[in-house]
Amino acid sequence: MTAQLNPRGDVAVLVPAAGAGVRLGPGAPKALRPLAGEPLLVHAVRRVAAAPSVHTIVVAAPATEVEAVHAMLAPVAPVTVVPGGAERQASVAAALAAVPAGPEIVLVHDAARALTPPGLVESVAAAVRDGHDAVIPVLPVVDTVKEVDAAERVLGTVDRSALRAVQTPQGFRRSVLLAAHRSAGDALTDDAGLVEKQGIAVTCVPGSELALKITRPFDLSLAEHLLSTGV
Repeated sequence: MTAQLNPRGDVAVLVPAAGAGVRLGPGAPKALRPLAGEPLLVHAVRRVAAAPSVHTIVVAAPATEVEAVHAMLAPVAPVTVVPGGAERQASVAAALAAVPAGPEIVLVHDAARALTPPGLVESVAAAVRDGHDAVIPVLPVVDTVKEVDAAERVLGTVDRSALRAVQTPQGFRRSVLLAAHRSAGDALTDDAGLVEKQGIAVTCVPGSELALKITRPFDLSLAEHLLSTGV
């Protein structure tokens, strides 16, 4: 049976959480690493569940941790947990297959973006609801960006005004995301990239500084500091 949050909601959120997270150093899978005493995944699911339009959350967990992850998340929100795959794309596809009939808006969210505010979930979903097939939250690129060759020699300076840093959740009409995964060839780490390959337009909405991706030990320390300030 698929767990539900708001029975009137029209949004399903998929959380691929089976990755190892090697850049965080040795230890548990990244989504299960502790942040201020709780796993990243718990923080992420708690914030997603607070978004009013969310009907269903499906987590793709490490295959050996499905029961443990379900028990971990049960006090946080009603969540469906399925075994993830070896690659992110396989995990998203497994979670997508577990979405029940009803929600026609599907968001894909990284557990590593554990501080993402519920308002960002709602703004991405609203843009899909307004008629966009695919929506990504983005931030302007503020650093100077250089193009370099294999020897690390600078080839030129990239015009950053046309660049955006992409965050999650990424939102899609359900049929669009299903078609993209069915047609997927090479594995990609970005679901919008799969949709782009189908010739579907992807629309940007403003992201959030709080939706930072926790990838390195420094990111973890920053997230802990932000939590200590009441974020």
